[in-house]
Amino acid sequence: MKLFLALFFTLNLFASEVETLASRMLLIGFDGYKAPKFLKTHKVAGVILFSKNISSPKQLKALTYELKSLQPNILIAVDEEGGKVERLKKSRGFKHFASEAKVKNLQKTYSQMAKMLKTYGINLNLAPVVDLAVNPNNPVIAKLNRSFSSDPKVVVKKATIFVDEMKKEGVLTTLKHFPGHGSSKKDSHKGFVDVSNSWSKKELIPFIKVKSPLIMTAHIFNNRLDSRYPATLSYKTNTTLLRKKLGYKGVLISDDLQMGAISKNYPFKETLQLAINSGVDILLIGNYLDKPVKIENIIKTIQELVDEGKVSIERLKEANKRINNLF
Repeated sequence: MKLFLALFFTLNLFASEVETLASRMLLIGFDGYKAPKFLKTHKVAGVILFSKNISSPKQLKALTYELKSLQPNILIAVDEEGGKVERLKKSRGFKHFASEAKVKNLQKTYSQMAKMLKTYGINLNLAPVVDLAVNPNNPVIAKLNRSFSSDPKVVVKKATIFVDEMKKEGVLTTLKHFPGHGSSKKDSHKGFVDVSNSWSKKELIPFIKVKSPLIMTAHIFNNRLDSRYPATLSYKTNTTLLRKKLGYKGVLISDDLQMGAISKNYPFKETLQLAINSGVDILLIGNYLDKPVKIENIIKTIQELVDEGKVSIERLKEANKRINNLF
């Protein structure tokens, strides 16, 4: 009986630890203008805000205050690149900023952007884009003016200013999209994207030269790096290349796992398994592009993967250690 009880408590303790570690690996989206209820029971890495969460400066301030009161160490993230990709919109009372391709006075612009984010309680900017504009017809990068340049030296110089100005205001930055989305002919939001014949090693330069606490994976397929999996799900790309060869020690965050390039080609459980094992530390699930996934179901799925021996608890601990170093 004592042995049974000891085993019971040990298993419960293990399950609780896995739940805690899994929760802390999630950057998750939610609906509405108020903090989600799940923050009362789950300590996550953070939340991502979209336009659907932001109605006015006053409301955003109240929201971020509420989020931090529920969880002091929480990442509150937005995609605030400028141009077409900005969540704090002029139509809702915020300052508009030019896109990376069009910005003139970089230091002044990004200083103002950083101060704005800090004022409204945002501490993680999912930017800058450091993809090279090597394909001028790229529908999701160059066509949207999201790249600084096709020249890696220019991208490094300008992205460094972006990162430095954010850092001055305590806003974390994220280089995207590793190992380079600039040569693609398609949009990975919509489906499978193959850059095997267009990608070049020079696209790695900004990820090596620009020092940022986070890097975001791309959902692109590149058989020169991995003949089987797209970058987000690729151990060869994220661990062998980024960590071991390039020496990156920061946090690796996935692009939204509900984007078509992933969700249309991989079951959700397999996606989580591959992403975690590839070396991704923060799993971004925006609940914006697809049917919302409940946080309890995500955690339950990760627990199943650990129980089945498909994901190790050591990998979860490794990810948590990197995430905790951000605070």
